[in-house]
Amino acid sequence: MTTDGLAPAVRSILDAAEARSGGDERVAADPRSLPAAFAAAEAEGRNPVVAEVKPTSPTTAGENDADPVELARAMVDGGAAALSVLTEPEHFGGSVENYRRVREAVNVPVLRKDFLVKESQLDAVEADVVLLIARFLGDDLAPMLEAAQDRGMQVLVEVHSEAEVERALAAGAEIIGINNRDLGKLEVDLSTFEDVAPTVPDKVTLLAESGITTPADARRMRDAGADGLLIGTAIMDGDPQHNTSEFVNA
Repeated sequence: MTTDGLAPAVRSILDAAEARSGGDERVAADPRSLPAAFAAAEAEGRNPVVAEVKPTSPTTAGENDADPVELARAMVDGGAAALSVLTEPEHFGGSVENYRRVREAVNVPVLRKDFLVKESQLDAVEADVVLLIARFLGDDLAPMLEAAQDRGMQVLVEVHSEAEVERALAAGAEIIGINNRDLGKLEVDLSTFEDVAPTVPDKVTLLAESGITTPADARRMRDAGADGLLIGTAIMDGDPQHNTSEFVNA
Protein backbone atom coordinates (compact mmCIF):
# COMPACT_ATOMS: atom_id res chain seq x y z
CA MET A 1 0.00 0.00 0.00
CA THR A 2 1.30 3.47 -0.87
CA THR A 3 0.14 6.82 0.52
CA ASP A 4 2.73 9.08 -1.16
CA GLY A 5 1.23 12.30 -2.49
CA LEU A 6 -2.35 11.48 -1.48
CA ALA A 7 -4.77 14.03 -0.06
CA PRO A 8 -5.22 13.77 3.74
CA ALA A 9 -8.82 12.57 3.34
CA VAL A 10 -7.64 9.78 1.04
CA ARG A 11 -4.83 8.80 3.41
CA SER A 12 -7.44 8.51 6.17
CA ILE A 13 -9.48 6.16 3.98
CA LEU A 14 -6.41 4.03 3.34
CA ASP A 15 -5.45 3.91 7.01
CA ALA A 16 -8.93 2.66 7.85
CA ALA A 17 -8.72 0.10 5.04
CA GLU A 18 -5.42 -1.22 6.33
CA ALA A 19 -6.96 -1.77 9.78
CA ARG A 20 -10.12 -3.46 8.49
CA SER A 21 -10.38 -7.23 8.74
CA GLY A 22 -11.54 -9.53 5.97
CA GLY A 23 -13.75 -12.58 5.73
CA ASP A 24 -13.26 -15.72 7.77
CA GLU A 25 -13.54 -18.13 4.85
CA ARG A 26 -12.52 -17.99 1.21
CA VAL A 27 -15.48 -17.17 -1.03
CA ALA A 28 -16.36 -18.38 -4.51
CA ALA A 29 -18.36 -15.97 -6.65
CA ASP A 30 -20.78 -16.75 -9.49
CA PRO A 31 -20.70 -13.32 -11.12
CA ARG A 32 -23.08 -11.56 -13.45
CA SER A 33 -21.03 -10.32 -16.41
CA LEU A 34 -20.37 -6.59 -16.50
CA PRO A 35 -19.18 -6.55 -20.15
CA ALA A 36 -22.29 -8.51 -21.17
CA ALA A 37 -24.52 -6.03 -19.33
CA PHE A 38 -22.84 -3.16 -21.17
CA ALA A 39 -23.29 -4.94 -24.50
CA ALA A 40 -26.99 -5.51 -23.78
CA ALA A 41 -27.48 -1.83 -22.97
CA GLU A 42 -25.67 -0.82 -26.17
CA ALA A 43 -27.86 -3.17 -28.20
CA GLU A 44 -30.93 -1.42 -26.82
CA GLY A 45 -29.55 2.03 -27.61
CA ARG A 46 -28.83 2.93 -23.99
CA ASN A 47 -25.69 4.38 -22.46
CA PRO A 48 -24.23 1.67 -20.20
CA VAL A 49 -24.47 3.35 -16.79
CA VAL A 50 -23.17 1.96 -13.50
CA ALA A 51 -25.30 3.82 -10.97
CA GLU A 52 -23.80 4.11 -7.51
CA VAL A 53 -25.58 3.60 -4.20
CA LYS A 54 -23.50 5.96 -2.07
CA PRO A 55 -24.85 7.05 1.35
CA THR A 56 -22.14 9.71 1.75
CA SER A 57 -18.52 10.48 0.89
CA PRO A 58 -15.71 12.87 1.85
CA THR A 59 -16.41 14.90 -1.30
CA THR A 60 -20.18 15.30 -0.83
CA ALA A 61 -22.27 17.18 1.74
CA GLY A 62 -24.73 15.42 4.01
CA GLU A 63 -25.88 11.82 4.06
CA ASN A 64 -28.60 9.96 2.21
CA ASP A 65 -30.42 7.65 4.62
CA ALA A 66 -32.81 6.14 2.07
CA ASP A 67 -33.03 2.35 1.92
CA PRO A 68 -30.23 1.14 -0.38
CA VAL A 69 -32.52 -1.50 -1.88
CA GLU A 70 -35.15 1.08 -2.80
CA LEU A 71 -32.46 3.28 -4.35
CA ALA A 72 -31.03 0.34 -6.28
CA ARG A 73 -34.40 -0.71 -7.66
CA ALA A 74 -35.13 2.84 -8.75
CA MET A 75 -31.79 3.03 -10.56
CA VAL A 76 -32.44 -0.26 -12.38
CA ASP A 77 -35.95 0.95 -13.27
CA GLY A 78 -34.24 4.05 -14.71
CA GLY A 79 -32.18 1.85 -17.02
CA ALA A 80 -28.90 1.29 -15.18
CA ALA A 81 -26.91 -1.54 -16.77
CA ALA A 82 -25.16 -2.25 -13.47
CA LEU A 83 -24.89 -0.90 -9.94
CA SER A 84 -22.08 0.07 -7.62
CA VAL A 85 -22.57 -0.34 -3.87
CA LEU A 86 -20.25 1.20 -1.30
CA THR A 87 -19.12 -1.26 1.36
CA GLU A 88 -16.61 1.09 3.05
CA PRO A 89 -18.14 1.95 6.44
CA GLU A 90 -16.10 4.73 8.06
CA HIS A 91 -16.03 7.37 5.32
CA PHE A 92 -18.82 6.34 2.95
CA GLY A 93 -21.47 4.88 5.26
CA GLY A 94 -21.46 1.60 3.35
CA SER A 95 -21.61 -2.01 4.45
CA VAL A 96 -21.25 -5.54 3.17
CA GLU A 97 -24.83 -6.16 4.27
CA ASN A 98 -26.02 -3.36 1.95
CA TYR A 99 -24.20 -5.09 -0.88
CA ARG A 100 -25.85 -8.44 -0.15
CA ARG A 101 -29.32 -6.90 0.10
CA VAL A 102 -28.97 -4.93 -3.11
CA ARG A 103 -27.62 -7.84 -5.12
CA GLU A 104 -30.48 -10.06 -3.97
CA ALA A 105 -32.99 -7.41 -5.04
CA VAL A 106 -31.78 -6.74 -8.60
CA ASN A 107 -30.80 -8.75 -11.68
CA VAL A 108 -27.87 -6.64 -12.91
CA PRO A 109 -24.15 -6.91 -12.05
CA VAL A 110 -23.18 -5.18 -8.81
CA LEU A 111 -19.74 -3.67 -8.23
CA ARG A 112 -18.39 -3.79 -4.71
CA LYS A 113 -16.98 -0.28 -4.23
CA ASP A 114 -14.40 -0.37 -1.45
CA PHE A 115 -10.71 0.21 -0.84
CA LEU A 116 -9.24 -3.26 -0.73
CA VAL A 117 -5.61 -3.61 0.29
CA LYS A 118 -5.45 -7.20 1.63
CA GLU A 119 -6.45 -10.49 0.04
CA SER A 120 -8.59 -11.50 3.02
CA GLN A 121 -10.82 -8.47 2.39
CA LEU A 122 -11.97 -10.09 -0.85
CA ASP A 123 -13.66 -12.73 1.28
CA ALA A 124 -16.06 -10.33 3.00
CA VAL A 125 -18.75 -10.98 0.38
CA GLU A 126 -19.26 -12.82 -2.92
CA ALA A 127 -19.09 -9.98 -5.43
CA ASP A 128 -19.77 -9.77 -9.15
CA VAL A 129 -17.06 -7.13 -9.54
CA VAL A 130 -14.54 -5.67 -7.11
CA LEU A 131 -12.64 -2.40 -7.33
CA LEU A 132 -8.85 -2.39 -7.12
CA ILE A 133 -7.11 1.00 -7.24
CA ALA A 134 -3.73 0.92 -8.95
CA ARG A 135 -2.35 3.88 -7.03
CA PHE A 136 -3.22 2.35 -3.67
CA LEU A 137 -1.90 -1.14 -4.33
CA GLY A 138 1.41 -0.48 -6.06
CA ASP A 139 3.26 -3.75 -6.59
CA ASP A 140 0.42 -5.64 -4.89
CA LEU A 141 -1.97 -4.95 -7.79
CA ALA A 142 -1.16 -8.09 -9.81
CA PRO A 143 -1.44 -10.56 -6.90
CA MET A 144 -4.66 -8.93 -5.68
CA LEU A 145 -6.17 -9.06 -9.17
CA GLU A 146 -5.22 -12.72 -9.49
CA ALA A 147 -6.64 -13.49 -6.04
CA ALA A 148 -9.97 -11.89 -6.97
CA GLN A 149 -10.16 -13.72 -10.28
CA ASP A 150 -9.31 -17.00 -8.54
CA ARG A 151 -12.46 -16.43 -6.48
CA GLY A 152 -14.48 -15.97 -9.67
CA MET A 153 -14.80 -12.21 -9.35
CA GLN A 154 -14.44 -9.69 -12.15
CA VAL A 155 -12.05 -6.83 -11.38
CA LEU A 156 -12.36 -3.14 -12.17
CA VAL A 157 -8.87 -1.67 -11.99
CA GLU A 158 -8.97 2.07 -11.40
CA VAL A 159 -6.26 4.26 -12.94
CA HIS A 160 -5.56 7.96 -13.36
CA SER A 161 -2.54 8.09 -15.69
CA GLU A 162 -0.90 6.39 -18.65
CA ALA A 163 1.68 4.82 -16.33
CA GLU A 164 -1.09 3.27 -14.24
CA VAL A 165 -2.76 1.95 -17.41
CA GLU A 166 0.51 0.18 -18.24
CA ARG A 167 0.64 -1.36 -14.76
CA ALA A 168 -2.99 -2.42 -14.95
CA LEU A 169 -2.48 -4.11 -18.32
CA ALA A 170 0.71 -5.81 -17.11
CA ALA A 171 -1.27 -7.16 -14.15
CA GLY A 172 -3.85 -8.65 -16.51
CA ALA A 173 -6.69 -6.13 -16.18
CA GLU A 174 -9.65 -6.76 -18.48
CA ILE A 175 -11.83 -3.95 -17.11
CA ILE A 176 -10.28 -0.54 -16.47
CA GLY A 177 -11.81 2.61 -15.05
CA ILE A 178 -10.18 6.00 -15.56
CA ASN A 179 -10.87 8.20 -12.55
CA ASN A 180 -11.20 11.87 -13.46
CA ARG A 181 -10.55 12.76 -9.81
CA ASP A 182 -6.92 13.30 -8.81
CA LEU A 183 -6.52 11.48 -5.49
CA GLY A 184 -3.66 13.80 -4.61
CA LYS A 185 -5.70 17.00 -4.83
CA LEU A 186 -9.28 15.67 -5.02
CA GLU A 187 -9.77 17.86 -8.08
CA VAL A 188 -11.89 16.61 -11.00
CA ASP A 189 -11.04 17.14 -14.67
CA LEU A 190 -12.92 15.29 -17.40
CA SER A 191 -10.03 15.82 -19.78
CA THR A 192 -8.16 13.19 -17.74
CA PHE A 193 -10.29 10.49 -19.38
CA GLU A 194 -9.84 12.03 -22.81
CA ASP A 195 -6.06 12.11 -22.37
CA VAL A 196 -5.63 8.60 -20.93
CA ALA A 197 -8.30 6.62 -22.80
CA PRO A 198 -6.31 6.32 -26.07
CA THR A 199 -3.70 4.24 -24.22
CA VAL A 200 -6.26 1.55 -23.33
CA PRO A 201 -6.61 -1.28 -25.90
CA ASP A 202 -10.02 -1.79 -27.51
CA LYS A 203 -10.26 -5.31 -26.07
CA VAL A 204 -10.44 -3.84 -22.55
CA THR A 205 -13.81 -2.75 -21.15
CA LEU A 206 -13.30 0.92 -20.29
CA LEU A 207 -15.23 3.01 -17.76
CA ALA A 208 -15.20 6.74 -17.08
CA GLU A 209 -15.39 7.55 -13.37
CA SER A 210 -16.05 10.74 -11.37
CA GLY A 211 -17.19 14.19 -12.43
CA ILE A 212 -20.00 13.08 -14.74
CA THR A 213 -22.64 15.53 -13.54
CA THR A 214 -24.77 16.23 -16.62
CA PRO A 215 -26.04 14.34 -19.68
CA ALA A 216 -23.60 16.45 -21.71
CA ASP A 217 -20.74 15.08 -19.59
CA ALA A 218 -22.01 11.56 -20.29
CA ARG A 219 -22.01 12.20 -24.03
CA ARG A 220 -18.51 13.68 -23.79
CA MET A 221 -17.14 10.60 -22.05
CA ARG A 222 -18.85 8.25 -24.49
CA ASP A 223 -17.47 10.22 -27.43
CA ALA A 224 -14.01 9.86 -25.87
CA GLY A 225 -14.30 6.08 -25.82
CA ALA A 226 -16.03 5.10 -22.58
CA ASP A 227 -17.77 1.74 -22.77
CA GLY A 228 -19.51 2.51 -19.48
CA LEU A 229 -20.10 5.41 -17.10
CA LEU A 230 -19.79 5.16 -13.31
CA ILE A 231 -22.06 7.85 -11.85
CA GLY A 232 -22.71 8.43 -8.16
CA THR A 233 -23.55 11.85 -6.75
CA ALA A 234 -25.40 13.15 -9.80
CA ILE A 235 -27.79 10.19 -9.60
CA MET A 236 -28.10 10.10 -5.80
CA ASP A 237 -29.03 13.81 -5.63
CA GLY A 238 -32.77 13.92 -6.23
CA ASP A 239 -34.90 11.24 -7.90
CA PRO A 240 -32.56 8.30 -8.67
CA GLN A 241 -34.86 6.74 -11.27
CA HIS A 242 -35.31 9.98 -13.19
CA ASN A 243 -31.65 10.94 -12.90
CA THR A 244 -30.47 7.51 -14.05
CA SER A 245 -32.79 7.67 -17.03
CA GLU A 246 -31.39 11.05 -18.06
CA PHE A 247 -27.85 9.68 -18.21
CA VAL A 248 -28.90 6.40 -19.82
CA ASN A 249 -30.69 8.26 -22.59
CA ALA A 250 -28.20 11.14 -23.00
